[in-house]
Amino acid sequence: MNLAADILAVILLILGAVLSLAAGVALVRFPDLMSRMHAAAKPQVLGLLLVLGACALRLRDHAGVLVLVAVLQMATAPVAAHMVGRAGYRAGHVRRDLLVTDELADAPPPSPLMPLPAAETHRSRPARPPGWH
Repeated sequence: MNLAADILAVILLILGAVLSLAAGVALVRFPDLMSRMHAAAKPQVLGLLLVLGACALRLRDHAGVLVLVAVLQMATAPVAAHMVGRAGYRAGHVRRDLLVTDELADAPPPSPLMPLPAAETHRSRPARPPGWH
């Protein structure tokens, strides 16, 4: 039984590492924000869950903490990806030629009560000290 758990843990660990590596390569290679956002959220979370499953098979005493890590990762990664995607869309960092469907094209503009992005509220910066580039 212990040998079977070790073999399964090794398989899960290798699969999780491969998915996390693929997510990292995709962040560098994909052409636009939306593709990179997808690569940062989907395979990275699944890779982490596989690694956590492998760790849970080996560290049975700490399985509760690993489950907590998995739940928090699954709760926060989609929300963070959504916020990055929405901010990138509003800032104009989306390649519209790569979009199949633009569901935000008819969305109302942001509320006037919301603060403007830093690029729109930019005032003159103080001069940098000599020697800074």
